[in-house]
This record gives sequence, structure tokens and C-alpha cells, in this order.
Amino acid sequence: MVDLDARADRLDAYLAATGGDAVWFARPNAFAWLTGGRNTPADEDGVGVAAAGYVPDGAPAFRAVAPAGEAERIGSEELPDAFAVEAVPWYESLGEAVAAESPGPGAADFDAPGLDGVDAGSLRQPLAAEDVERYRSLAEETAAAVERVCRELEPGDAEYEAASALRIALSSGEMTAPVVRVAGSERAEAYHSPPAGADELGDYAVVTVTAERRGLHASLTRTVAFDPPERFEAQFRAAARAEATALAATREAAADGTAGEVFAAIREAYDELGFPDAWQHGEQGGAAGFTRREWLAAPDASHDVRAPMGYAFNPVVGGARSEDTYLVGDDGFECLTATPNWPTFDAAAVGFDLTLERHAPYAP
Repeated sequence: MVDLDARADRLDAYLAATGGDAVWFARPNAFAWLTGGRNTPADEDGVGVAAAGYVPDGAPAFRAVAPAGEAERIGSEELPDAFAVEAVPWYESLGEAVAAESPGPGAADFDAPGLDGVDAGSLRQPLAAEDVERYRSLAEETAAAVERVCRELEPGDAEYEAASALRIALSSGEMTAPVVRVAGSERAEAYHSPPAGADELGDYAVVTVTAERRGLHASLTRTVAFDPPERFEAQFRAAARAEATALAATREAAADGTAGEVFAAIREAYDELGFPDAWQHGEQGGAAGFTRREWLAAPDASHDVRAPMGYAFNPVVGGARSEDTYLVGDDGFECLTATPNWPTFDAAAVGFDLTLERHAPYAP
């Protein structure tokens, strides 16, 4: 369950700094952060069917607004007991209903008349202790499902067939899979992050998954190597070393650094490893938690680096990709999406005194 006292402390500080009396969340990742529940998106802008709010001077302080036909179920199945649910006519604007529930100036993460916008991402960082425990559970189940499917793959399988098997495996335990990518050797080398197509897997398969449950997101990539080319091992080890570098730089930046500093370390690692242009071919990953990426490591990125926090970096060299979701905290590094029965090797960070055990390609 969500620790509402910890949420209240963070929201009290936000409201004190902004002079607001209330703050509301209707986008699913922020709604899940505050409540631990789901409010399935109701429109093309990604705004959910209900909004959850915090009104510290109200009675009660935690409130939700939902349309008739949804309010009773959401109150029963999606919200902690501390929330009071206000049912409004189904044809009424959610934004107007929230504005009416706010006693004075406030903020919302969607369009509500008279309310300012709020950067919910900054409120979700760093992770609270109970978030970490739920994260561990999600990541463990995600990794186990990916491993089960990967061990059954064969070179003649079509990419979309493997992707379908992954979605089925990930559908248990209330998980959804916003990202499922499977690339055979030809498309993995031609494109940075292709969706599954009709090609056969061929010499190797790169499987990338992000699973979500109750707002939290866990990502990992695994490679199944049937008959990879000679260059592939060197490319894979370079990608793993770039990932280790990103994590080492993140730990160092967590004191007072930025996402841009983490990116600079990744770019320097590519240079040292002999792949100076690799960073230009696609995103490198970043902070993870109540969305797939709270921020991306990119040139001049100014986001603060926080701990404890989830981080998922995904460097790519040629067709090789290395990715896991790590918890970076005061005690070091914890690979949340570890697959204990998968082969591993040691990867040394570039420019940092850190060596991490990374997941190697699996050879059936």
C-alpha cells in the first residue's frame, strides 16, 4: 500500500513553496503515485477517468473526483480508505469538477480551470521505501517472465510471434506491457529500437520489455544468441561497459549533479570504447519509476539526479543492447530485473572504479 504520510510530507512542502491550497493528479502515472491505484485514460490526451487530490486543510485531506458509473468502483478497488470520493455527473468536465473541489489556489497535472500546472515527475522522485519494495516485486516477476519466453525461442521464430508470447507471459499478476520489442539479427543491426516485425529471428534476437503495475515501470533487455557474427561479442561487451559507466556516473551525480553530467560520461565511454558515434543513434535511458523514463540522459539535460531511484540505461552498439532496471541508493547498486539463471560477465565502467555483473547473451 501507498505510504500516505510520506506523500503528504512531500506535497506539504510543494504547496508551501508554491502558495497553493490543493494539488490534483489525473494522469495515470501521477494518480498511481499518489494512490497506488489505476484510473484508465479516458481521452486521447492521456488524462484518466478520475482525479486524486490532496487538500491539507480539508476534511478529509485526500480526495478523489470521478464520474457517476466509475466513482463507486474506483473508491472500492483503486483508492486507500483515507480517500473520500466525490461522484459527479458523467457528462461534466473532470477539470471543472476538480476546480470546484479546490478551496483556493492550487495546481493540477491536467487542464483544470483556474489551477496552475504541476510537474508531477519532480514530486515522484526519489522513491519512497514502500515504492522500492513494490518495485522489487514487479521487476522480479517481469524478469522471470522474459527469461521463460527467451529460453523457448528458436532462430526460425517470427519476431511478432515472440512478442505475442511475451505479452501473454507478462499479462499475469496485474502487469501490463507498454513496451515489447523483439528484433532479429538483421533488423537489430539496421535499426536502434524497432518494434516486432515479420522477420525471422535469425542469428540472434534482442528482446526489450517494459512492464507496468500500479504505476511503476521496470525495463530490461535480453539477447538470445543462436549463431551471432564474430563482431557481436565485442559490441555487446562495449554496450555493457557503457551501461556500467552510466550507472557509476549516476551514483556520483546523485549528490548534486544533473542528467547532463551522466550523459557526458556515457558519451566519453563510447569514445574510449571505440564507438564514438553510438550515442547519436537513439536514446540512452535514464531515471525510471512511475513512468518508463522520468528523464533521459541527453546533452544539456538539467534534471536533478536523485537517490534512491530506479534507473534504466540502454546503450546500443551495432545490434547489441544492454539494459536492466537498477536501484541506485546510498548502499550502492541493486539490479532489480536480475535473471539468476542467465549467463553473466563482469563489465568495468569507463573512468570510474566500478565493475558490475551484467547479463550476457544466452546461447541455447
